[in-house]
Amino acid sequence: MKEGAQLKQAEVGNRYEVFHTECPARDMVDHVTSRWGIWVLISLRNNDLRFFELRNSIQGISEKMLAQTLRALVEDGLIWREVEPTTPPQVTYGLSAFGQEISEPLTDLFNRITQRLSPQSPG
Repeated sequence: MKEGAQLKQAEVGNRYEVFHTECPARDMVDHVTSRWGIWVLISLRNNDLRFFELRNSIQGISEKMLAQTLRALVEDGLIWREVEPTTPPQVTYGLSAFGQEISEPLTDLFNRITQRLSPQSPG
């Protein structure tokens, strides 16, 4: 959370006011639904992957954008990062329990879209 940002919460319950510009949930939604965030979460859905495995699995992403996306998703607690003390260091990423929960509807959305786009078999 940014220093000095107010946590604007709705009056009822503990829900955040997502339409307020300084709502921390809004930043997380932006990270998840960014151009690359959704693909990182879907790519990690079934396997933990190393940085270059992730880069190779998501065509079109640059190393810089992947690093920025991973950094944001780690800070949000959606993915974890493990560094193995080898030379050079090997870094592995995986979904946290919360990331797994968030990635389920994203994967469902992706599956629905690709099914709709798939050629229909003669019926």
